[in-house]
Amino acid sequence: MTVYFDNAATTRPCPEAVEAVTRAMTEDYGNPSSGHGPGRRAAAALKEAREELARALGCESGEVLFTSGGTEGDNLALRGAAYLQRHRCRHIITSQAEHDAVRRTCQALQSQGYDVTFLKPDSTGAVSAGQVLEAMREDTGLVSLMLVNNETGAVTDVAGIATAVRGINPHTLIHSDCVQALLKLPFTPKKLGADLVTVSAHKIHGPKGVGALYVRKGLRLPGIVTGGGQEGGVRPGTEPMPAILGFAAAARAGRASFAEDAARMVDIKQYLMDNLAAQLPGVRFIGDSRAPHILSISLPGYKSEVLMNLLDAKGICVSKSSACKKGARSHVLEAMGESAETIDGAIRISLSRYSTPEEADYFIRELKAAESLRVKIR
Repeated sequence: MTVYFDNAATTRPCPEAVEAVTRAMTEDYGNPSSGHGPGRRAAAALKEAREELARALGCESGEVLFTSGGTEGDNLALRGAAYLQRHRCRHIITSQAEHDAVRRTCQALQSQGYDVTFLKPDSTGAVSAGQVLEAMREDTGLVSLMLVNNETGAVTDVAGIATAVRGINPHTLIHSDCVQALLKLPFTPKKLGADLVTVSAHKIHGPKGVGALYVRKGLRLPGIVTGGGQEGGVRPGTEPMPAILGFAAAARAGRASFAEDAARMVDIKQYLMDNLAAQLPGVRFIGDSRAPHILSISLPGYKSEVLMNLLDAKGICVSKSSACKKGARSHVLEAMGESAETIDGAIRISLSRYSTPEEADYFIRELKAAESLRVKIR
């Protein structure tokens, strides 16, 4: 049996996305900038894809820019916002628990003369409005906080933070990395109070290599590179139509079953928590995971690499932290103040609309067997 519980890293493309990608590569392969028939059809398909993503995000189609994924989207948002605020507001607030696409970009901006405050998350893994308000200054030009943490599933109250920030400085820009939130939690950029929102296709059963950046209407975000002027000049270059159309198809399919999918993941996650607690007395649940699809656990005294290898041999796929870390210790769990023993025994379980209770049972049984093996070895 194969159990794929690493959906926070990437998801299995849904049939609708695969069909859309294949059709765009074999039939509707025109360049949207070309004036002939195939080009006009591609331009119409691009327009419809942008409208589909706008429906998924709850915004206007003109506020959606296609990117190569979450990392590029975060870079465009942060570097662009910092540039816009460069003359009077060179202070940035973010957190120590952000994805590296945000954390390292903020570090790069810091090296360029911007002043960056990295807030420490609380024990739940989230950042509070009080922390942000305490860090606010007259020259705070940008606040960037993720809605759902990719390692723990902690949910930060971005909407409440945005309201509080705007009460102090209405000119401060708000960015939120919502890569793990799209079609997992209900949100819109307007309800978040965000000027910039990053999302990615391969987290919602779409293809890799494509994402989207919401840019609030009226905000003239500069691009990092120059070229032909596609995507409003923010991200020029011939649009990757197969990936974009696959993204739109995945968003359409996910939006149609959003409530049902989220409820199923919540049920399976609770089932995992109840049964892991009952059958593995030493298990620890890390943080306060309010996202429906992410559960971070630890078996202190065990090595997560060993557990992962034992599970992998049984066809079970999990991770120890973000896939982007490539084996490095989790900076998120360190920032939360977790002990080295807890971090070294941590495993991230992440679900999708395709996850089943039978897979949960198999995972629990094999994790218990792995723990028993460790006891025997000792």
